[in-house]
Amino acid sequence: MVADLRSDTVTRPTPAMLEAMTAAEVGDDVYGEDPTVNALEAEAAALFGHEAAIFTPTGSMANQIALQLLADRGDEILCDSKAHIVNYEMGAAAAFGGVSTRTWNAPGGRLDLSLVEPMINRPNPYVTTTRAIEVENTHNVGGGTVQPLPELESLRELADAYGLALHLDGARIWNAHVATGVPLADYGRLFDTVSVCLSKGLGAPVGSLIITDAERARRGRILRKRLGGGMRQAGFLAAAGRYAIDHHIERLADDHARAVRLAEALEPYGVCEASQVETNVVLLRTGGIAKIAEAAAERGVRISVLGPDWGRLLTHLDVDDDAVDRAIEVLVDLVR
Repeated sequence: MVADLRSDTVTRPTPAMLEAMTAAEVGDDVYGEDPTVNALEAEAAALFGHEAAIFTPTGSMANQIALQLLADRGDEILCDSKAHIVNYEMGAAAAFGGVSTRTWNAPGGRLDLSLVEPMINRPNPYVTTTRAIEVENTHNVGGGTVQPLPELESLRELADAYGLALHLDGARIWNAHVATGVPLADYGRLFDTVSVCLSKGLGAPVGSLIITDAERARRGRILRKRLGGGMRQAGFLAAAGRYAIDHHIERLADDHARAVRLAEALEPYGVCEASQVETNVVLLRTGGIAKIAEAAAERGVRISVLGPDWGRLLTHLDVDDDAVDRAIEVLVDLVR
């Protein structure tokens, strides 16, 4: 048995998902003629209370298109120092969009408006103009942190007061929705652009979406083509996303419960805190994590190493109770 806890991106399509993919009706999406892509985009937009959506190959592309929709060359976007857009997207905001970023420190990935407001630059001849603020929910390296809805509502009020746009990196927003019961539309209404991932917790093999208004979607399609993201018969991939949205959202609660079980088993050895597990992410903090990961992999348990003294476990569609039992057995033996 292999328990691959490195990421929720390692899932494989279920037999029913594969069946939906092979049965998909397709067309040329660059021409806007793929009916399955069109249906996915319309359904996703409706879920988040927006007018339109754009299907993209990756979450990084979705984020970067969104940032270019909200800020022009020479403008800046504010985000936290551990945000995916500044740590794991290869400097794309600057490289492709000419957009700079400034960051605030957010322990645990938690949004703190008292840190954000003083950073906002109004237009003047001496500083880079702030155009937008980005928030990640759930927060990946924060440990699957869920941003509280009241704090997000206050952020919307702050942005409106300064005339700023908001982008939500909602790669795992589905997990936040299941963990809190907050409707997806309640998250969506607060943001000008939302990126959501289909190939993480929902288990599709490929794909993300940008959710926004109709005019930004029109401009976003141009940016998608410019970045090489115009796909042809993409309906085969979109069908997987539609199946995932229809069948794999509510089951995320199982992933959350398994993550808590992992954390509770490891907590007595001082490597994690079960109370900090809000969704499907367990952060491990211990010296020699690389050696632990290597030894665990030799025994069929794979984990992510994020630094010299910390790593990550993610539960997902392909990690069942038996896999969690195996992971507990191996990891407890290595960290005690």
